Amino acid sequence: MLRRTAQAVNKGVAQPFTRALHAAAPLRQAPAAQQQQPASTTCSPSTEARPNGSNPAMSFPCVDQNEIRTARLLRERSQAQQGSSTSVELPNLPAPPPSDPEAGPEPAYSNIVSGYQLYHHNSPFPLDYGGHLPSFSLAYETWGTLNSDKSNVVLIHTGLSASSHAHSTEANPAEGWWEKFIGSGKAIDTDRFFVICTNVLGGCYGSTGPSSLDPSDGLPYATRFPILSIFDMVRAQFELLTHLGVQKLYASVGSSMGGMQSVAAAYVEPERVGKVVSISATARSSPSSIAMRHAQRSVLMADPNWKRGFYYDDLPPHTGMKLARQIATITYRSGPEWEQRFGLRRRNIAPPSSPSSLASPPVLCPDFLIETYLDHQGEQFCLKYDANSLIYISKAMDLFDMSQGALDDLKARRKVRDEGAEAAPALCPVPPSASELAQAATNKPKSKSSKPFISSLPSSHAYLPSLASGLSRHSHPTLVMGVQSDTLFPIEQQRELAECLKANGNDKVVYYELNQPWGHDTFLLDVGNVGGAVKGFLEGKE
Repeated sequence: MLRRTAQAVNKGVAQPFTRALHAAAPLRQAPAAQQQQPASTTCSPSTEARPNGSNPAMSFPCVDQNEIRTARLLRERSQAQQGSSTSVELPNLPAPPPSDPEAGPEPAYSNIVSGYQLYHHNSPFPLDYGGHLPSFSLAYETWGTLNSDKSNVVLIHTGLSASSHAHSTEANPAEGWWEKFIGSGKAIDTDRFFVICTNVLGGCYGSTGPSSLDPSDGLPYATRFPILSIFDMVRAQFELLTHLGVQKLYASVGSSMGGMQSVAAAYVEPERVGKVVSISATARSSPSSIAMRHAQRSVLMADPNWKRGFYYDDLPPHTGMKLARQIATITYRSGPEWEQRFGLRRRNIAPPSSPSSLASPPVLCPDFLIETYLDHQGEQFCLKYDANSLIYISKAMDLFDMSQGALDDLKARRKVRDEGAEAAPALCPVPPSASELAQAATNKPKSKSSKPFISSLPSSHAYLPSLASGLSRHSHPTLVMGVQSDTLFPIEQQRELAECLKANGNDKVVYYELNQPWGHDTFLLDVGNVGGAVKGFLEGKE
């Protein structure tokens, strides 16, 4: 999840960006009759205005912005083809300067193109859902000092669109996305631990993904890239750890999609993981989160520039990426926070010299401050991340399910893959009936520490026995943390994970709920509570 705003967005701070956007020069000169209309009746002179009519036509600078971006990309592409070194990427925007508290905090993310190390895996790498990679690379960065027996390694797993740059380094002094959580004396103390963070398999910040070249023909994989699972990503990370001589992790730590990976790591290599930290994540993707990610992929694929994924020699699907990011941002923050930050306030584009004391009238482009916030989030992200990486990694999140039936399905697929046979539709195991699951749960011996399910989501009880069964081998000391205002991974999902582990007799589970207003992004922003809990858990005795 890469999110960083370049402007705070209320009490006038967002107005310079919004006014500049609405003041963009029209593509064609408006008719004279329209130029004589008062400025307060439209956003700006219409590029498609008709000379006659009861009212002047509205203009749409937000649409113009997409056309301006396209024109700029075409110009820079032409320059690049002529031998110019001009980049087609938007420059990284600075973090917002400190402002009044209502402006709200934003995480620091950037487009990472250097400063990382590369691990090259030069043998074929089979994947869970069929297909393989002839080879792959993983970008990674490290902090701290590896001790003599290599027992102090903490692996940090990232969210969907994050890079390996969790903290600044000498090679890349830019602020990392978890800058305040990593370092000497911090939550993940580099005086104690050797910290590793990778860009996930399928990403676009150094690791092999859809934008990488297929060794078979030297062209980008595009949508020839095979479907990935969260388990594939984790197995690739363990290949890196083996290369580094690390036999066992002190801890596997992750937030959001990274929290899925931290749980998956304990399943894939249970003997190679010590402690597990899963923050604002889940052990089973929910229909609601799958729906939101599907909506993002749908608007992205509907962009004519996407071209079924084969856009690398042409313009990227920047308009679809902008819209996808706006949808994603709605799931990253919370309604209570936005009520405090924005309320129903609108930005005012009336000129200071206007004789009227009234604010400018409503317009159809971003008008409310919440709209300008979403518009800017999409604008500053749309050329920062590869569209195909977003599609593939978000699909891997959808497919993540630690329920026993889902794990059995993957096991059957791997068996067929390893035997070299074609997968058959009938391989998907028939899930046991509810009565069979209930009977199995009744017959299973319970330890004294087992607790009944107390999830506040009644519909979840149908799958909880299967989920608990899938997590039965997870006996690791585990910190599970959630945020009550999180809409992407609702708090019930963290409760379910903790409850399933406890129901299996794991008495080393620590569970926290946070009541912060920042929604899913709390794991990036709340250094005191999130960082404090992580530090206490990592440094405490089992």
